[in-house]
Amino acid sequence: MALIEGFRVQNYRALRDVTLGKLSTDQGGEALTPFTVVIGKNGAGKSTLFDAFGFVADCLTKDVETACDDPRRGGYERMRSLGTTEPIRFEIYYREAKNERPITYRLAIQVDATGRPYVESEFLGQRRKGVSHGRPYPFLRLNQGVGTVWAGDTAIEGQGDEEQSTKMDVELTDLRQLGIATLGTLKEHPRIKQFRDFLKGWYLSYFHPDAARGIPPAGAQKHLNIHGDNIGNVVQYMQREQGPRFKTVLKRIASKIPGVESITAEVTGDKRVVLKFNDGAFQDPFYAGQMSDGTLKVFAYLLLMEDPEPPPFICIEEPENGLYHKLLESLAEELRAHATGKRHAPQVFVTTHQPHFVDALRPKEVWMLKKGPDGFSQIQRVSDITLVSNMVDQGLPLGGLWYSDYLDTE
Repeated sequence: MALIEGFRVQNYRALRDVTLGKLSTDQGGEALTPFTVVIGKNGAGKSTLFDAFGFVADCLTKDVETACDDPRRGGYERMRSLGTTEPIRFEIYYREAKNERPITYRLAIQVDATGRPYVESEFLGQRRKGVSHGRPYPFLRLNQGVGTVWAGDTAIEGQGDEEQSTKMDVELTDLRQLGIATLGTLKEHPRIKQFRDFLKGWYLSYFHPDAARGIPPAGAQKHLNIHGDNIGNVVQYMQREQGPRFKTVLKRIASKIPGVESITAEVTGDKRVVLKFNDGAFQDPFYAGQMSDGTLKVFAYLLLMEDPEPPPFICIEEPENGLYHKLLESLAEELRAHATGKRHAPQVFVTTHQPHFVDALRPKEVWMLKKGPDGFSQIQRVSDITLVSNMVDQGLPLGGLWYSDYLDTE
């Protein structure tokens, strides 16, 4: 499964210039872990960082203007950091697999003379084959929609005869669309397609318990959507397609939700599937619409982790909302196990401000986001705080240290 080793965002609201992990220009950094958590106080920029991932994904599935005008963002000028006229920039440094050469993607979004956002530049690059260090050379380079692309699995700029035979000039007709959205559909560009598919597969959770309480129209669906309002459809698919595994999954999920003895599924007259939760105290079970926000939220997260074809990247904002604090450590451990326990496990990225969740974490998994003197966000990996790492090594819980302000010492 692909893994993001580094992510940089510039000029995006409070994120004037924030980097997590390592980039092609900073090989001294340490790659992001499969399970990565960002912590910080209210207003530190956690929601903005979460939305930065969502914005990049929206730029691909929609276009940059539509992504900017999303009601959560309010337009380009509200998104760009105060005091700058520079474009909003993103950089993603990732690998398709452990032994593959890393790929760098850079994206810059600016506004034209009429105030409409457009793609100013895009870059996809890779080191030369057989080279373990050095800068990436482009196999896609676009400025104002005009540039060059190199076809095939290995060709990059400056690679002799192979470069000349695979090099093509391109000019896009729509500057609101990402170049990878168009070129990634062509079979002669497999690396662009791989990155496009990776980005398209990102799952950002906007789960709402109220949405999950309804009984959706009949129709099996393979994957949980970002709002969680198709839980019944996913259960219907699992019951129809996975047979015995479906019952095992419900039993396993029930064992992890406090106060729930069993979960069963009932098919309605119009072939929809509704969930019934039995707490053991009452003879009659409760339907999903009667369950608490916390129970539905935990069920949705656990159901997501049972997906046999998981998304490559899962991003969850503040999973602690609505949950009993003693559930949080076990939820963190479940998410880590999901990110590290399988050969094709997804990468999991979480933002939180709940110390009980952080108690289950390791310093290398955690990044501390805080406001700098200039009002813009700064970020630091907790394992780089020597005092905190030493105290965790002595057995002190990381969340307790954060609650006691030890993570603000450096």
